[in-house]
Amino acid sequence: MSWPGHLLTLEEFDQLPEDNSRRYELQEGVLLVTPKAATLHQRVVRALGSVLVAQLPAEWEAVPDVEVVLKHKWPPTVRIPDVLIAPTELIDKNPNRLQAADVAVAVEVISPGSRQMDQVTKRYEYAAAGIQGYWVLETDDVVKLTASRLIGEVYEVDFCGGGMFKTAHPFELTLDLDTLIKRA
Repeated sequence: MSWPGHLLTLEEFDQLPEDNSRRYELQEGVLLVTPKAATLHQRVVRALGSVLVAQLPAEWEAVPDVEVVLKHKWPPTVRIPDVLIAPTELIDKNPNRLQAADVAVAVEVISPGSRQMDQVTKRYEYAAAGIQGYWVLETDDVVKLTASRLIGEVYEVDFCGGGMFKTAHPFELTLDLDTLIKRA
């Protein structure tokens, strides 16, 4: 496959060949290619999804690795949060990707090489797209969560730390962060 030498449209992004060995995102038309996440990262994503699904109202669901269009206008932006919370009714329709307006919370689990992207770039992009909640999980020595809520046009931090996380925004949820990294 030859790599594009120009900014991509959503239509060109859709025409890329399927490749499950890497993650493809689009940042203002620029194709970003990153390796798939390592096993511990995937364990945290799976555990978080399971805990969320068990607590969310039936109308909402937590799903991993779904494309979200953050910006349609030229040049477009498409991201793939590690986990997102979206309406169950929409997930049941099985769309190829979601729109930012459909996402209640986007979650990123920091991997080696993603810290700047997750803590700065995606934080800005998700806020600009209007996603109401943005959570970033760090798994270095202990699991640490920074949970932010959109106030106006910027995220304000509601929680930053480890241990037990309790929130009412956008749902009543309790997470024991230490259990996310250990096999239950």
